[in-house]
Amino acid sequence: MEESVLMQSIMGLILHSGNTKSDCMEAIQLAKKGEFLAAKDKVETANESLVKAHHSQTALLTQEARGEKVEVTMMLIHAQDHLMNSITFRDLAIEIIELYERVLGE
Repeated sequence: MEESVLMQSIMGLILHSGNTKSDCMEAIQLAKKGEFLAAKDKVETANESLVKAHHSQTALLTQEARGEKVEVTMMLIHAQDHLMNSITFRDLAIEIIELYERVLGE
């Protein structure tokens, strides 16, 4: 895989995963204030970023499936770590929002 294409995919993973996590954190803060609809909208925005991150990951997986070697670098490991953390963070944010909704009521 060409190095610039690899780096674009890696940076896409990091960027979109980071956006996912940030949007989820904002969603939790909104829920804490009782703004549940806005919190759920933020989670939807986070989901859109997560889809973009998955597209970056899929580009890497497709290259490898075609037999093109994808070099495993610290940047790639870092990007994958960001993706996995953002997925976990999104799932927990959904649960936390539901808890705030039960506790604070709507």
